[in-house]
Parts: sequence; structure tokens; C-alpha cells
Amino acid sequence: MTERWKRLKSGSDIRGVAVAEENAQEELTEDVGVSVGRAFARWLGARTGKAVVRIAVGRDSRVTGEALEAAMMRGLSFERAEVMHCGLCTTPAMFMTTVLAQCDGAVMVTASHLPWQRNGYKFFTAEGGLESGDILTLLEAASFLRPDGSEQPPTEMAFLDDYTAFLSQYVRTALDDAGDAPLEGLHVVVDAGNGAGGFYARMLKTLGACVDGSQFLEPDGRFPNHIPNPEDAHAMESLCAAVRSAGADLGVIFDADCDRAALVDGEGRAINRNRLIALISAVLLRESPGATIVTDSVVSAGLDDFLSAHGGTLHRFKRGYKNVIDEARRLCGEGTDCPLAIETSGHAALRENHFLDDGMYLATRLIVEAVRCKRAGTTLCSLIASLAEPREAAEVRMTLRAADFRAAGEAILAHVEQAAAAREGWAVDSGNREGVRVLCGAKSEWCLLRLSVHDPLLVLNAESDRCGGVAAMLRALREMLGGQSALDISALDARLTENQEGESNA
Repeated sequence: MTERWKRLKSGSDIRGVAVAEENAQEELTEDVGVSVGRAFARWLGARTGKAVVRIAVGRDSRVTGEALEAAMMRGLSFERAEVMHCGLCTTPAMFMTTVLAQCDGAVMVTASHLPWQRNGYKFFTAEGGLESGDILTLLEAASFLRPDGSEQPPTEMAFLDDYTAFLSQYVRTALDDAGDAPLEGLHVVVDAGNGAGGFYARMLKTLGACVDGSQFLEPDGRFPNHIPNPEDAHAMESLCAAVRSAGADLGVIFDADCDRAALVDGEGRAINRNRLIALISAVLLRESPGATIVTDSVVSAGLDDFLSAHGGTLHRFKRGYKNVIDEARRLCGEGTDCPLAIETSGHAALRENHFLDDGMYLATRLIVEAVRCKRAGTTLCSLIASLAEPREAAEVRMTLRAADFRAAGEAILAHVEQAAAAREGWAVDSGNREGVRVLCGAKSEWCLLRLSVHDPLLVLNAESDRCGGVAAMLRALREMLGGQSALDISALDARLTENQEGESNA
């Protein structure tokens, strides 16, 4: 397999440049889509033992979505697959075609929150998303398959209607209200970021909620208003302002393909990252006392204390939605009560929902809880009032310059682990499961250096409860990293300069 094909692998997805730019050639072409479609149909046929497999295909709003969707469907049909065309859809809905529509597999055309020039493919079977090794197998096979054959037209399937009905029924069942308006009296502002999730506002309105003030509901694959990313500060600020302006009870925001979500409370305060994890955990721990919550590696120390106070256990694992999901499944298989796998990015997979990372299911679950709180005269945020949050926090992303960036990154991590262990007052966290996590004098003062899941980067996260604590950690790490020629530390230097300027202006 050539480097051209290898570059298309992004964890357990296929992603690449779909619109050529000044400094980036087109990688994810229609011919690539056809060949990958042929490879997936063959792979799924061999896995299921079926001569004819049934595969659903959908897309988000990206400008290249329709063309790459059509290319995928051509490739699938060349291999005699029964192709179900879902059109504009969400990633979680595509998985649900294997549950509710008896499809053997599904393909979603999306690149999540990445810039509009990018696109990609996500693949599902009834067991969930494909593994990283499966993607390598598909790309290897696709690299030898010609993008031509005898095409059969797909069957149209309006599956988004079925998925909407599934979410609506959950609301009615959870609130024990079979009437037309179980959400009556609740005001929710929805921000779809011009992705695929605009229909969610219409669903809420049908269920009786007021959705006045909702924004960016129309699909626009250039994402003209803000990046559809619940982690993006500008996107969250936009929704916070919209909630305050509308006087709403709640705001909900999705990424382009709706597998991630975040909320905003009635005061216009963002509920994402640690707050979102704490909120859904508080709900689930009430239902499953003593349960274990699997998270990624960058959660705050305060979340650990919060879960313990609620009778739960934090299992801090690795970045990558597939990593946390697989770890939660493993723990469940060993007999551990583990109802949730969740990342600070907004990927949340509930055991009750097939461990599918479904932003809309998460949002719906919490909207139901908001109704319960409102009926009881409280608010959602009352559930996380005791969550301690750091005074300071920083994230610095540093580029690895080596051709084999993973080997270079691992060597740097080994060096930092040794240097940190030798530093007075610092202790390497032996319970850490990704990169190097260091406790810098107190449990609430820590830093974590890790390899990026997909990119040639070392990512540094640091948090502290004292003024100047983060800057002190960054300076110490700067000393440790200064002699590493494979690492570009200019971003770290820039952050330190920014801290110095802030201190001098204080």
C-alpha cells in the first residue's frame, strides 16, 4: 500500500483533503470512494458470510458530501450490495440502521468538526464502529481495486424519520407522558452549526418545547458561522449569547455529524468538557450507585472528587472516542458496572444505547432531566454545583518534526517521565494510562504530556488551583524539552511569553 493510501487512515476512520487547497492536494477523490466502497462490501460479505449485504449510506452537510456519498454507493453496488440511500443524516443514525432497519453495515460521509475542505468515511457493523486495524485492511484492499463496474441504483430510505421517532419515543417514555407535548414549558435553543442536526429543533418543537432563538439550523457545508465543534470557544460563546438573548432554559450544540454535543444553562454558562461529564455522571450514578465512569486522560482532578462524592469511580483512560468505548466494554465484560464512556470532546457513549457515541441521545437524556428539574423547582446546574474547577488551565500542542513521529514522541515521553520523577516535589502518576501525567505538589496541580491520537503532535495539558501554578509547570517542562530536536516547542514558548505579559499587566 502506497503512502497516498496510508495517509487516508485517521484512527478508526478514513479522512483526507476533499477540496484542493493552495498547500494541500486533493486526497479523498471520488475514485478513492468507489474503491473503498468495493473493499467495504467485500469485507462485510466475508465477515457476515452473506452473498448480498445490506448497507446504508448517509452524509453530513459538507460541500463534497453528495459526490463522495454517490461514489461510495457506486463502489458498494459494483460488489452487488443492497445499498440504502439515507442522504443528509447523522453518524449515530447511520449506526442505528443496523439496529432498527436490519442493515448489515453502514457508512457515514463526514469529517466531524474538521475544516470544510476535509471529508471522510465512518464505517459501522451491528457491533459498532470498525477498529483501526479494519481501516488498514480496507485501504490495503481498496488500493488494488479499480473504481469501475456494473452499477445498480440504490433504494431510498428516509431513515432520519425513524431515528427522530426513536428519540421522541424515549422522551415520552422517560417522562411517562404519551401526550403530544411532553416538553411543554421548556425553552431550548439549538445550534446545529450548519451541520446535519437542524432537524433536532423541529423534533423538540413537535414535542412541545419552545425553540425560539435557535440558530444555524440550515445545512451549509462551508460552516459560515462557526466551526461545528462543542469544544470550540467561539462556537460555545455564540450559543451562550443566544441562550441569554432568548431567555431560554437550555442550549444544545452539536458537531457537524451530531455524534458530539454540549449544553448551555439558562444563565448562559457553558456545560461542556468536565462539566458535561459531571452532569451526565450525576444522573447515571443516581440510577446505578457505585458505577464506574470511563473518561479520556485530560479530565480535571475535581471530576475525580466529584464522582467519588457521588459514590462513583473515575477510570481515566485515553483520548479517542473508540478507546474509551472499547475500555468501557472491556470493563463491563469483566463484571464492572460501567454505564458510560465519555471524552471531554463531547463524545459520550451510554451502555443503554449500545455504547454508541450519540450526541443527540446524550442531549435528549439531559433535556429529559432538565424537565424533571424544572418540575421540582431546580435546574440542571444544581446537579453539578459541587464540582470543583481549576483556577488555571492550559493546553499546548507541539509539532513533532521526525518522519517517524510516534517513535520520536515515545522517546521524548520517556525522557520527560525520567526527568519529572527526579524533580523535587513532582511525582509521576502511576495510575495514568496515556502519556506521562505528573502531580506537581498537589493532586489538583498536574500536567499531562501525550501523543495526539491522529496527528504528529505532543499535546500538553496543565491545571492548577493557584495563581501562577500553570506557568511554573510550563517553565519546568520547557527546561526538560529544550534539547529535543525532534520537537518544535515554539508553541510552548509563545504560551510562556503570553503568561509573562499577563503577569506584567496584572
